[in-house]
Amino acid sequence: MHIETRGEGTPLILIHGFGVDHRILLPLDAALAARGGWRRIYVDLPGMGGSPIGDVAGSEDMARALADAVREAVGDEPFAVLGNSYGGMMARRLAHDFGEQVLGLATLAGVFIATHSERTAPPRTVLHEEPGIFDGVEPRVAQGYREFAVWQSAAGLENFVDTVQPGVDSVDQAGLERIAGNYAFDVEPEDAASAPFSKPAVFITGRQDEVVGYVDAWRRLDHYPRASLLVLDAAGHNIIGEQFGLVTAAVGEWLDRVRAHALRP
Repeated sequence: MHIETRGEGTPLILIHGFGVDHRILLPLDAALAARGGWRRIYVDLPGMGGSPIGDVAGSEDMARALADAVREAVGDEPFAVLGNSYGGMMARRLAHDFGEQVLGLATLAGVFIATHSERTAPPRTVLHEEPGIFDGVEPRVAQGYREFAVWQSAAGLENFVDTVQPGVDSVDQAGLERIAGNYAFDVEPEDAASAPFSKPAVFITGRQDEVVGYVDAWRRLDHYPRASLLVLDAAGHNIIGEQFGLVTAAVGEWLDRVRAHALRP
């Protein structure tokens, strides 16, 4: 599995969503680096970015492959984990599978219900359309941005072109279709757990996210007694590109809580 590591310190595993690659999370890196003391480990999940699909045929296979990569990358070191969208689903699984080795969990527009028809999500909404931003833009790129953007702006489009579209272009489409046919876990990690996840957590959601919504994260809060839940207005599923400042602030606050919890007597 392809991994890009930046910085030194406590490992922080960062997991992207479905059909993109680790580059979608790189806008967070400067803020993470400025906090100091975190070794950022960006993974490309099988079938995406620089990682071949191999024999991964569903999310159970994906979770096992990711766990193997994490063991190779961090060994016995305690680590924190952050996942975006489908990566949030994988991060929840890692947090439970690795138990006490995990220092904290964060999800950004994370998947909490695998089956689309069973999710509680708002209808598609566009709050703002900046005129002229698609002039000269390749139609497939413009369409890809329009499909998810709630607040359509030149800055948001630039973020999409730089960090989302390259991952979209890199995927093994046939491999992802195979995984999509087996997208759900056999059992959700919270349901399989014998106890609540008591480490610091944060679930950052978009108020207008029509892909995963925010209600399903709320319904899992009882399992996470140290979790904050943020519902950000003017944010859809591309939450980093639309509410970058609030996302980085919330992730930074979570890391501070993780650090304080890990260092307590």
